[in-house]
Amino acid sequence: MSFAAPPPDAPAPPRRIALLNVKYSPNLGDGLLSECLEAELARTFQTIAPGTQVFSIDLAGRRAYPAIAPSRRAVLIAVLEALPAAFRRLATRIALAALVQLRLRRHVRVRLAGCDAVVLGGGNLLTDADLNFPMKIAGALGQAARLRLPVAVYGVGANRQWSEAGRRLFGRALGAAKLAHAAVRDARSQSAWRDLLVPQGVRPAALSGDPGLLASCHFPRPPLPFDAPLAGLCVTAPMALRYHATGPAAAHGTDERAALDAWYGGAARALIDAGFRVALFTNGSPEDRDYLAAMGPAWILAAKGPVTMTNPFAEPAEMIRFIAGCQLIVAHRMHACIAAHSFAIPTIGLRWDVKLDSFFALAGRGTYIADTASLDGPALTALARQAVADGVDRAALEDLIAGTRSDIARMAAALARAMQPAKAAA
Repeated sequence: MSFAAPPPDAPAPPRRIALLNVKYSPNLGDGLLSECLEAELARTFQTIAPGTQVFSIDLAGRRAYPAIAPSRRAVLIAVLEALPAAFRRLATRIALAALVQLRLRRHVRVRLAGCDAVVLGGGNLLTDADLNFPMKIAGALGQAARLRLPVAVYGVGANRQWSEAGRRLFGRALGAAKLAHAAVRDARSQSAWRDLLVPQGVRPAALSGDPGLLASCHFPRPPLPFDAPLAGLCVTAPMALRYHATGPAAAHGTDERAALDAWYGGAARALIDAGFRVALFTNGSPEDRDYLAAMGPAWILAAKGPVTMTNPFAEPAEMIRFIAGCQLIVAHRMHACIAAHSFAIPTIGLRWDVKLDSFFALAGRGTYIADTASLDGPALTALARQAVADGVDRAALEDLIAGTRSDIARMAAALARAMQPAKAAA
C-alpha cells in the first residue's frame, strides 16, 4: 500500500534535534547559552516542523545541573599545573580517552536514538586545553557520523592555541560530519576556523550571534529594587584566570592571587563610592565559589558599606534573575556580561581572554573593558558612573538580538533542507 506525498506547502513532521554542548557544567554561563539556543531553535522550528523537540547532550556525560557541593576541581587543576607539561598532557589524555571510550560514546549513542539532526552549539568549544574538547567532540561527532545525521555548528568560540593532535582531531571530526551549516560567534573564531580547519577540507564558517544574547527573550525580568541601585561584582578565582586565560591574565606571576585579593576588596569599595549597593556572586564554577567563600567576608569588612554575598545559584534561571535585577555588572566571565547586556544592563568587562574583548567590541562597549591592573578604585568609580550615565544603546542591542534570531533561523533552514524526509508508512 502506498500513500500520496503531502502537498508541497505542508509542514515537515516533528523532528528531534540534539545539541552537543556543556549545558550542565558548573559554570552556569554554559547552561544559559544552551537553554537560550534550545528555546530559540525550538521556537524557530515551530514554523518548519511543529512539535519539534530540541534537547542537549552534555559532552561530559552529565544529565542535570550539579548539586551545590564541595568539588575536587580546584585540587585537580592545581595538581595538573604542578606536573611537567609533558606529564600533564599524558595524564589528561589517558583520562579523557577512558572517559570518551567508556562513557561518552555510549551516552551520546543512546541519546541520539531517533534523532534527525545534531547541532554543535554554543560556548568556547573549539579550544584545546590538554585535548579536552578535541577528544570529546571527536567522540560525539563520530557517533553522529555513524548515524549519518546532518550536523550544524552554531555560535561556538574558537582559538588558535591547538596542539597538533587537537588540530587533527577537530579536522577529522568536522571533516567526516555531514556538515550542513557552520557559524562561529566572532571574527577571531572565524579566522581561526579558516586557518586551522578549512585547509583540512572543512567548509568555511559564517558569523553568528551568541545565543546568550537572547536571555531577555527567554527569561523574565524581575521587578527592579526600590532602594539604592545594585551592582553585581562577579568573582572569578585566580586559578581559573591562570588556567584558561589567553589574554594578559595568562602571564600573571606568583603575585596574582595577592593582587586579585586586594583588587576585589578595593572594587567593592569603589562601587559603593559610585553610589551602589554591591552583591558579590559567581557564575557557579567550584573554584570561583570556593574563592568567594574564603575571601568574601574580608572584602565585605574592608569595603565598609552595603556589600553582600549571594547564595550559589542552582541553575541558569536563578543566575539570570539576579543579573536582571542589577543596574551594573562587573565581571571577567563573558556570559555574565552577555546576559546583562541582553537586558540592557551596563557592563564593565575585566580583561582576561580575547573572547571577552571580542564580545565587548561586537556590543560597541570597547570603552568599558579594562585590565584589573589598570583599574584602581578611583578609575572603577569613574567608569561605573560613566557606564550608568551612558546606558546601553537600545537600537544597537535590538539589532544584535534580531540578528541572532535570524542567524538561528538560517541554521534551522539549513538543517531542515539536510534532513532526510520521514519514511512513508507502508
